Amino acid sequence: MWDLLIVNPFTNILLLIYALVGNFGVSIILFTLIIRLLTHPIMAQQIKSSAAMQELMQSEEFKKIQEKYKNDKEKLAQEQMRIYQERGISPFGSCLPTLIQFPILIGFYQSIVRAIAATPMQLTSLVRSVYPWLENITPSASLSALIPIQSQFLWMDLGQPERILIPGLSFGIPVLAIIVGLTTFVQTKLTMPPSASGSNDQTAQMNQMMGIYMPLLLFYFSLNFASGLAVYFITSNLAGIAQYAALGKVNWSNLFGMKKSPAPATKTKTGK
Repeated sequence: MWDLLIVNPFTNILLLIYALVGNFGVSIILFTLIIRLLTHPIMAQQIKSSAAMQELMQSEEFKKIQEKYKNDKEKLAQEQMRIYQERGISPFGSCLPTLIQFPILIGFYQSIVRAIAATPMQLTSLVRSVYPWLENITPSASLSALIPIQSQFLWMDLGQPERILIPGLSFGIPVLAIIVGLTTFVQTKLTMPPSASGSNDQTAQMNQMMGIYMPLLLFYFSLNFASGLAVYFITSNLAGIAQYAALGKVNWSNLFGMKKSPAPATKTKTGK
């Protein structure tokens, strides 16, 4: 069922784009952008949730609860959840796009490996999974023209983990994996809601953990799996940052850990 609904469609879309552009690396980039476009409503909902969370954390009611129950974490969590429910805010809304990526990236990775077909058995499996109509889309989309895939893109083999060998070093430098980690860190920071000053909010702590663990996790994937997956990660991260910037929600102060100083209180004159 997983192959039928996820891996086979992804593989055939990659092959279709490859038939049109003639470059498998470019096909991965274009397919990633298509996925980003289709998931844009989720991104918009995430931004809306983040804005609502920011407004809530700056409210007097939220600050009073933080102060009142600062020594009772269980009661504080209960009161916070009550406010979330009253205002219709999902405390984990900022994590949703990241979580949705997991089934997509698993299916995408499997489709990349299947499309590259490095062994005769994989080649047989690929031929069997190609949709019959694919060969009729373009004259160049015959199986003999599409398969085997030319997996070389720039300096890397998209079917293998990427390394750059430097003379004098006994190990290769995983440039793509490093870029994946950095872009994931930036995107996670830019899309997570800011925390209230001095907050013990469990949601804020979870978001901070996501900002650390997600870059490390995707770095690990990019380090050990096919570099085509790393190309997907980088393209997806940059597209996500661009979407966030286009919607006017980039918060660089959140990225660098800076907090805006509260506006000074204005003195009002009395008639006395």
